[in-house]
Amino acid sequence: MIHLVYGGSGSGKSAFAENLVMKLNSEKKYYLATMKVFGDEGLKRVQRHKELRAGKGFVTLEKETLDALLPVKELVQEKDSTVLIECISNLVANEMFRDGRTIGTEEVLEKIRGDFNEMKNCAENFIIVSNNVFEDGIEYGEETENYMKALGDINIFFASIADKVTEVVCGIPVEIK
Repeated sequence: MIHLVYGGSGSGKSAFAENLVMKLNSEKKYYLATMKVFGDEGLKRVQRHKELRAGKGFVTLEKETLDALLPVKELVQEKDSTVLIECISNLVANEMFRDGRTIGTEEVLEKIRGDFNEMKNCAENFIIVSNNVFEDGIEYGEETENYMKALGDINIFFASIADKVTEVVCGIPVEIK
């Protein structure tokens, strides 16, 4: 089962996604953390997420890209396992702005799609968290616009293959699919 959880910053999507994992009652629970940590704010966010999942039995895999997980995917090859990917917006940024250069939107989309397709059979369930960054009405520079296009396209990909899609708004889950 694939479940996409989508929402704005601070919407409660992470807590909702973790609760979904707990309800699945999988024997093995993996938390794939994709955030590159920058500065005190990043450290605080990581600490908050660690506190949220403390005592829930997650094995945390801190990998900035999906291909970084591929060599260790045998760790996750269990019939009764769930992988929570937190979060696609970080993953897209990590792929797009990799090795000191900017990758095009189509290449980023193909890379993430290919990596996910390679790993999707290693677990029974995937809970995938992504951000809504599209509604602030601000005009951005070309690089940010390209990032937003890539994120939008990859969100569409995950929504299309997901069994369920839930948007979390002000802590309230709204089932989309």
